[in-house]
Amino acid sequence: MLSVLDIFKIGLGPSSSHSVGPMRIGKRFVDAICERDLLNRVCRITVDLNGSLGATGLGHGSDKAIMLGLIGFEPETADPDEAEQAYQRIRNAGQLTPRAGSKINFNYDTDLRLRPEIIPTLHPNEVLLSARDADNIILLQETWYSVGGGFIATAQQLEKPAENDLIGLKQRAPHPFFSANELLRKCKMLNVSIAELMLLNEDSFRSREATEQGLDRIWQVMSECIDRGLSQTGCLPGGLEVDRRAAGLYQKLQEDARKAKLDQTPAQEPELLFDWLNVYAMAVNEENAAGGRVVTAPTNGAAGIIPSVIRHYCVSANGSTQEAIRTFLLSAGGIGMLYKQRASISGAEMGCQGEVGVACSMAAGALAAVWGGTPAQVEHAAEIGMEHNLGLTCDPVGGLVQIPCIERNAMGAVKAVNAARLALRAAHTHKVQLDQVIETMRQTGLDMSRKYKETSEGGLAVNVIEC
Repeated sequence: MLSVLDIFKIGLGPSSSHSVGPMRIGKRFVDAICERDLLNRVCRITVDLNGSLGATGLGHGSDKAIMLGLIGFEPETADPDEAEQAYQRIRNAGQLTPRAGSKINFNYDTDLRLRPEIIPTLHPNEVLLSARDADNIILLQETWYSVGGGFIATAQQLEKPAENDLIGLKQRAPHPFFSANELLRKCKMLNVSIAELMLLNEDSFRSREATEQGLDRIWQVMSECIDRGLSQTGCLPGGLEVDRRAAGLYQKLQEDARKAKLDQTPAQEPELLFDWLNVYAMAVNEENAAGGRVVTAPTNGAAGIIPSVIRHYCVSANGSTQEAIRTFLLSAGGIGMLYKQRASISGAEMGCQGEVGVACSMAAGALAAVWGGTPAQVEHAAEIGMEHNLGLTCDPVGGLVQIPCIERNAMGAVKAVNAARLALRAAHTHKVQLDQVIETMRQTGLDMSRKYKETSEGGLAVNVIEC
């Protein structure tokens, strides 16, 4: 039983599992060194990025993220420009400075190793960190896993039976749920919406005011990310020379609207819906690809879908509709928890169905809630959103979160809106339940070849020839 504010995390791009998670891991490791009073004895730190982190770590910024974490950066507060400057200082000086006055040797070429040939057994995103003394004796060694959406875990946590986790959680959250069916039953029993039930559970974590402030902050960062993405031009970093397109598309949409107003013609043709959803989603994911500040929704690679739908349907010319945005985020968070608890939101485990597919499902259900849908209709919309993303592969070209990731978010936003409309207009009980489609996604992810799960070893990643 997670909090909504666990599902939506503020961090830097380009990847929640490959950059946000590793930054948190680096910070935890340094904290552990300090807690054991070993900092004065540590002369060198080595990092092994295994599995998927080794395969696509450079393109996803895993090297930069882990180094920033080792000097105390945290995703929630890191400034993109300051982070880049600090990263360059480490590369140039060959030293880490975890605390004021401390200096630890770190040779980028030898102390950070990419090990894609190591296939971890617990999770594809494995980090092995070692702190060594002047005689190269290991003082502290830890293995961590970045399990998607910015979440991290130790081997002990991943091996712990899930049943053991439920006892304390049931005591803490007044209305815990571990399936969509259970969520619907509790909503019916309490006569509340999914968003209202989520708030009741959030009250066990913090005050209602703090939760609402947290939700408002999440939307603020999402909205600022859209605005930055709509104003930036040029090529994205990484070597593929992918042009930013959102700013140009946005300018064209604005020009068309102004021309229509002057000509006194309808400014909003039905198909323009796609254009606005596309440009908002692409703006976010271009910012993400550039290492900007984004919100995991539920991951960085799928960060554009939810903000796009919120901006188009919950924000008017007169400003944001605060209640609608909070309802959207609470409803989406509840759906996201089901995927996190019952399957995974990691592209390295599930392929892109676990990222864009989950985001589409979350956005579809949340929009249905904003449009006045019942909890059952919200569940139906979320089911449709995932059902038609099953089997979606994660095959980033060049190991970068650019092709096909940016356009895939635009497509996911459009698909989410359609799923919400289908669910609200359905005249009969649907045959496929959300719990069933989540289990299907999990099974599909387990069956999917490793080369289609964030390794850049198959699909578009090998068939798109770089010139």
